[in-house]
Amino acid sequence: MSVQTIIEQKIRESLELDHLEVINESHMHNVPPGSESHFKLVIVSPAFDQLNRVRRHQTVNGLLADELAGPVHALSMETLTAPEWESRGKTHMASPACHGGSKADG
Repeated sequence: MSVQTIIEQKIRESLELDHLEVINESHMHNVPPGSESHFKLVIVSPAFDQLNRVRRHQTVNGLLADELAGPVHALSMETLTAPEWESRGKTHMASPACHGGSKADG
């Protein structure tokens, strides 16, 4: 099973979700083609209603502890409530370019 699938499955099984995106951004970094080491998560959940951003990220980090200790090198998160997601027009922020370059660039 792919790392991306495992991440998605763990989040779906653990949180009530309004929206979930698990985006493999490894291709944007200096890693071999087909890598699953850099991910961006966009999670909209009522579980975040009473939590600040740090607690939201701690919740997700706890769910993905095994992946963060192993194959996942970098994890970016947007953890939002439904009203926050609505106020953004249901879009996520663009990820910055990797300063280390990408093997895809060469």
